[in-house]
Formats: sequence, C-alpha cells, structure tokens
Amino acid sequence: MNVPGYLPVAAPASGAYPITFGFDPPERVARWRPLVNWILAIPHLIVLYLLRIAAEALSVIAWFIILFTGKMPPSFAGFQAMYLRYEQRVWTFASFLREEYPPFSFDTTNQDPGDDTRVRVDATPALENRNRLTVAFRLILFIPWAIVLAVYAIAAAVVIIVAWFAVLFTGRWPTGMRTFVLKVARFYVRVSAFLLLLTDDYPPFSLDWD
Repeated sequence: MNVPGYLPVAAPASGAYPITFGFDPPERVARWRPLVNWILAIPHLIVLYLLRIAAEALSVIAWFIILFTGKMPPSFAGFQAMYLRYEQRVWTFASFLREEYPPFSFDTTNQDPGDDTRVRVDATPALENRNRLTVAFRLILFIPWAIVLAVYAIAAAVVIIVAWFAVLFTGRWPTGMRTFVLKVARFYVRVSAFLLLLTDDYPPFSLDWD
C-alpha cells in the first residue's frame, strides 16, 4: 500500500506482498537524537519484548490450528499484525529515524489504524485455505530467509553506525543510507510475517522487489 507522503518502501497494492511497510521520513532529525533515542525507547522495548513472547506463543498455537483446520483465527492474525506494526514504530524511533515518540497503541487490526504519523504497516493475512504443507515445515523453509536476513541485518547495523555520526554532525540521515535501512526493515517485516504464519507467500529475497 502506498500512502501519500510515505517513503515507497512498501510494495504497491496491485500484486503487493500481503504485508506492507511504509515510513514517512522527516526532513531533519535533531542532532542529539542519536545520543538519547535508544534510552527513551526503553519502556517501549520492554513492552515489545513481552509482545514478542506472546506473538511467538500464538504462532505455535496457530501452527496446530492451521494444520488441523486449514484456517488461521482472525484474532490471531490481528495480534500478529499489531505486533509487527508496534515493532517497527519502536525500531524507527530507537534508530533515530524519527523524533516523534511512538504511541503505546495495541489495536489488533490488520490495517494500520493511522495513529502513528511516521510508520504504517498493513496486513492482508491468509485466513482460510491455508497451505498446510508449507505451514508444517515453516521453520525449515524459514532457514534460507534467516540466513539472508542475518546478512542484511549486519549491513544495516554498519550503516546505522555510520549514520549515527552523520546525524550527530549534520542533523540529517543520508538519503541512500536511510533507504537501505528501511528496505532491510521491509524485508524483515515480510520474513517475520511468513514465520508468524500470517501468509503462505514466500518473501522475495531482493530488497528492490515490489
């Protein structure tokens, strides 16, 4: 889904991956933000840790439900979508990509409620007629994406370290660096949605795929 004003790191609605991520970047970031944002994010990080435990537990329960019924409970899908959305809101703040403090919002909706001015994560989960075979072997199928994600994550971490100095001295994220980091975030959201059983569609490996 493309939203006016949002950096096009989410695929377009036509033929889009079932999980989309968009970010509306600020023109400038206060130079002191790299020094403190990660500290200010601690309350959110604690909540995020608890949500991650719940999301992983729900994915295990959903695994059994899908294998036996071929369906995913809508309430489970809504929670997983909320978790992925909340995670990106917290991550973009902790990574000093934004100044606005993320809301403590837990709307278990597939479509983003729009209560965050910077981050948008929308989901179109597969609720029925699930592919039980790929669900049964989801952890094994996940391995190639986990390897690629690890490589991307290391590269993104290096870019964030370089950007830390750039923002500290200039008050701006270099556009190319920010775009790369956000594309890695999009890849992470898609892979996470696949692992959390929101979809049976295989995530693309390319960061530039739309």
